[in-house]
Amino acid sequence: MTNAREDRPAGRGGVTITDVANAAGVSASTVSYVITGKRTISAATRRRVEECMRTLGYRRRAGSAAPTGTRIGVLAVVAPLHRARHVGLEMEFFSAAAGAARERGFDLLLVTEDDGLSGLLRVTSAALADAVIVLGAGDDDPRVPVLLASGRPAVLVGVPGRGHGLGGVPLDFGPAGEECATHLADLGHRSVGHLGPSPTPHDRSLSGFTEHFAAIAARRGVRVVSHRCHSSAESVTRGLDELFAVGEPTALVVHDEPALPLVMAALRRRGLRVPGDVSVVALCSATVAGQQAVRPTAVVVPARQLGALAVESAVRQLDGAPAAEAEPLTPRLTVGESTAVAP
Repeated sequence: MTNAREDRPAGRGGVTITDVANAAGVSASTVSYVITGKRTISAATRRRVEECMRTLGYRRRAGSAAPTGTRIGVLAVVAPLHRARHVGLEMEFFSAAAGAARERGFDLLLVTEDDGLSGLLRVTSAALADAVIVLGAGDDDPRVPVLLASGRPAVLVGVPGRGHGLGGVPLDFGPAGEECATHLADLGHRSVGHLGPSPTPHDRSLSGFTEHFAAIAARRGVRVVSHRCHSSAESVTRGLDELFAVGEPTALVVHDEPALPLVMAALRRRGLRVPGDVSVVALCSATVAGQQAVRPTAVVVPARQLGALAVESAVRQLDGAPAAEAEPLTPRLTVGESTAVAP
């Protein structure tokens, strides 16, 4: 049986777990599981509970947060480190975030579990940080209700949200996808290989690019063959074997930062010149783009800007500003030396 005094948060209206459960048409235990992540709940039920939490203003009881007016001086950054790490993006983001935090008197606490949930629960339940910044959290992400229930300022980075009541610094890659397809079509390419990353939990930070790229490519009569691969030399080689066997592409879109140098090396081993034989478009950080022997035509992810804006959003909330999602950043295509007229 739920203890009302333990359940009653400090937020508006004294909303309880029972109130959320009644509004969502589920049991109080289901709401608890959504918050804690201890059991798997269907996406539809989780979204319904999450929306009721946001609408009713549910926040965990006051004892779960630091006393009003006090600060620990720590911002937690939840960034699960998967096997295929985007080292350039991570380095730029954390460097900018650390600098912005330091200017405001804060340190960063990095939370790196693969699922990102258990570490987040520890941070919020033990009051280890004043605010939480989460990279690549989507609408169905189990971390969102944990953040809602924690009562702490939070910022979702990279994926546009849908009014969760949390702060956000979103990216919109749709225009970049359209620009890439238009650029290659204008150069006469009619067969394009798309090398994408293997799916990882919750990470939809580049969402929108593929859909918009495919739509414009189809409109311009460009055939696109996609292949997902791990960021290893063997996986990239297999991916290129498949793409060249099926589509004979005259251009490649490398939609995975760690794979870019591997792709360029594999093309050299095949005796293919970039861009004389094959054009290459990359989605990557400025750091990785600058490391290539051929300056790539690329959509450069503004990781440094994201890091600084995420910290700014978190601190603004700590200073009393309402949680809000900023206008999306829209990375654009920069034409380099890796694309040319189709052979």
